[in-house]
Amino acid sequence: MEVRWDVFWIIMGSALLTFIPRVLPLMLFSKIQIPVWLLRWLEYVPVAVMASLIGQELFMNGSELVPITENAALWAALPTVAVAIWTRSLLGTVLVGIVCMMILRYWMG
Repeated sequence: MEVRWDVFWIIMGSALLTFIPRVLPLMLFSKIQIPVWLLRWLEYVPVAVMASLIGQELFMNGSELVPITENAALWAALPTVAVAIWTRSLLGTVLVGIVCMMILRYWMG
């Protein structure tokens, strides 16, 4: 088997570029004491990132705003969020979301 050195170095470079941003903060923050206010602030980062990703997906189609009457994803998200809050079940939430999207895509054409 022949080794293609250009592919090898691309893989090694990609591995290094994904390794550094993950390990460097871990090494840095394991050596210093993080202030309590920063820890409290960092707790909201995952929620903010998820909300921005979901919000963009629900309301936008490329660079255009999707009308509410034609937005199956938004209508499916409403019962899905209700089930997520009420049951706290990931499986139930995913199933309700899938079923709602199936029904709405069939109904909306």
